[in-house]
Amino acid sequence: MAFRRTGAVTWELSPEGGMRVPGRVFASEALFSKAESDRAIDQVANVAHLPGIVEASFAMPDIHWGYGFPIGGVAATDVDSGGVVSPGGVGFDICCGVRLLASNLDETAFRRHQGLIMGELDARVPRGLGKGSIAGKRLLKAVLERGAAAVLDAGFGVPGDLERCEEHGTSEGADLAVVSDRAQERGGGQLGSLGAGNHFLEIQVVDRIEDPEAAEAFGLAAGMVTVMIHCGSRGLGHQTCTDQLAEMGKAMSRHGIEVPDRQLACVPVRSKEGERYLGAMAASANFAWANRHVLADGTRRAFAAALGTTKLGMDLVFDVAHNLAKIERHMVNGKERTLCVHRKGATRAFGPGHPELPDDLRSVGQPVLIPGSMGTASWVLRGVEGNPAFATAAHGAGRLMSRKKAKKQHTGIEVKRGLEEQGITVRPGSVRLLAEEAPYAYKDVDEVIDVCARAGLAAPVARLRPLGVVKG
Repeated sequence: MAFRRTGAVTWELSPEGGMRVPGRVFASEALFSKAESDRAIDQVANVAHLPGIVEASFAMPDIHWGYGFPIGGVAATDVDSGGVVSPGGVGFDICCGVRLLASNLDETAFRRHQGLIMGELDARVPRGLGKGSIAGKRLLKAVLERGAAAVLDAGFGVPGDLERCEEHGTSEGADLAVVSDRAQERGGGQLGSLGAGNHFLEIQVVDRIEDPEAAEAFGLAAGMVTVMIHCGSRGLGHQTCTDQLAEMGKAMSRHGIEVPDRQLACVPVRSKEGERYLGAMAASANFAWANRHVLADGTRRAFAAALGTTKLGMDLVFDVAHNLAKIERHMVNGKERTLCVHRKGATRAFGPGHPELPDDLRSVGQPVLIPGSMGTASWVLRGVEGNPAFATAAHGAGRLMSRKKAKKQHTGIEVKRGLEEQGITVRPGSVRLLAEEAPYAYKDVDEVIDVCARAGLAAPVARLRPLGVVKG
């Protein structure tokens, strides 16, 4: 399998065997080499076999090995020409994503009250194997149907939050009838919780502005303290993906579908099974939108309790998902077509003028939130015109080494000590597991951002430096 370099940061594999389209990777030479070493580019080629796929099987610069699809994989299928939907193109953490709040504090003010703020967050943010506690059966049902709007009605957050949220915090088409009792049981006790793994709540400071006009529109300024929340649909989404994969594995033969990897189980979008998956996925996405909304509300309350005032700003910059399959209209070969766009570890990045953007952001494009690691920067970018991958950008730094390998480098205590020596306060749910998420376990996020900019995926707006982190 030979990818060839076709541009400064573009690599392509011509269709071979059963591939229906090329494989296309956006990466620097160093990032591409890392993708080769963990065989993630093999998955790019496998995805190119999907029925109905158009243009290419894409991979973002943070690509690494995943279930079926690589993490950082993007594929669009033509809904009206037998295009399929694949749970592997979304992942187990359905609608995992990032929410960013902007405060009116600066770094000096945060440092003055750092212990109080981090203590309140430590006490108020359920994480790790801990559970949330806000959802009775009635609220859970409403959340699965209406997403963030349901928890807003229940007294969490402020109305303006919905305007700065992808899909306004509600994925349409949710079908509770196809969300199993087991999935609902797992999710019922977890609404309003962070989870574990690479999920986090991080206090950051804007240390550099790259695009003043976009930063002003987003509500960001140099020296401003922000809060970034990264989490998803918890056990509900995981169980839903597991349930749906089992159904699709049985259904593929009925639809005459063959794929090179059973983890790419798929069915036509316009099929009974396809509709069931999209309905279950939307319900799980609604749980994730609501989950981040509740965590943001808890963050505001924690800051208010620590500082004795609610006049802290804490406005929502944006909330965006990076694990979804969405029905969208895009141009393909000069013709507008209805596509099922899979973004697995990849962020929607609509450019200026897109009708789905809020009025106050339409002139500059959608905020694209790309976290790094606990000890490195995160970034805010904006969507641009002419994006070559169905309006998609990267979603993070991307893992460089497995959790098992990372734990062999240093202990969690050593990682915690190293971060605190940099002035980064850490409140982990498990010190032992902190080593799995050490900064050295991830790629260079600044290099990922550079590739995004050079490939025309998104444009840098602001760089954020970590001050404190709450981890599972």
